Amino acid sequence: MQIVFLDAKTMGDIPNLKRVEEFGKLTIYQTSTSEQVLERVKGFDVAIANKVKIKKEVMKQCPELKLICVAATGTDNIDIQFAKEKGILVKNAKDYSTHSVAQLTFTLILGLLCQLRYYDDFVKEGQYSQSDIFTSTDRPFWQLFGKEIGIIGLGNIGRQVAQIAEGFGMKIIYYSSSGQNRHPAYPRLELEELLKTSDIVSIHSPLNEKTKNLITYKQLKLMKPSALLINTSRGGIVKEADLAKAIDEELIRGAGVDAYEKEPLPANHPYLSVKNKDNLLLTPHMAWTSIEARTLLMNIVYDNIKNFVETGE
Repeated sequence: MQIVFLDAKTMGDIPNLKRVEEFGKLTIYQTSTSEQVLERVKGFDVAIANKVKIKKEVMKQCPELKLICVAATGTDNIDIQFAKEKGILVKNAKDYSTHSVAQLTFTLILGLLCQLRYYDDFVKEGQYSQSDIFTSTDRPFWQLFGKEIGIIGLGNIGRQVAQIAEGFGMKIIYYSSSGQNRHPAYPRLELEELLKTSDIVSIHSPLNEKTKNLITYKQLKLMKPSALLINTSRGGIVKEADLAKAIDEELIRGAGVDAYEKEPLPANHPYLSVKNKDNLLLTPHMAWTSIEARTLLMNIVYDNIKNFVETGE
């Protein structure tokens, strides 16, 4: 078989990147622009892509293409319906980054709550060395114990976040936009009530017609002034200009964000001009990228190709 990986740079340096060579010749491109996709997929049996879009215009002109492996969970970069019509299988990867995303969720929470950016500078810039006490209480921070976390989306990642929160002694409530995910141990609230009562709101829902702009200025106004909003899911769930406005107006204490509606982040994005910078912690869509998660992801891609070779499915 002829196999092409269109954007291997997204996987970084992992030990099993070339494992799929077992099934045929592997051609690797670090990145691919939309203009390059057609010429790079043509003649190949299998295409692997993480972020690169494979549209119907490409599939129309690639009769040899039999399998598209999405090196991610979301398949919105593939024209799924057209692939089905053409008999091209599309396989994604699930549950490879659950622990990784949950970990970064709490990294953002703790970074904001404990004022880590401020206190790291406080020590490194010499202010602590000049202090007449053995500590600093310039910026108050809060413990998680006893606080309430409202989880939007109680799938695998949401449940893992809940489990970690239990370890901190937090109270857990949740909202399910689909109404399908239920957990007998946690109270299920409607969105408005969850926003009003939570000390921390953490988003773990997929982006769809029900969750697009789920959190706007109207919803942010419902939250406690002391509350944090964390989004390690999808950027389009939060109306980004509204969140930037809410932070500068101090409607909420702060926010931690790892996913954006347009990626990479445009230079004129409202998050980049927020005045209360210490109240907004941003990371570059990296929650899924622990070494372990990326290695597991590539193993899932391998299994998808192996299953296709052995069964045609």
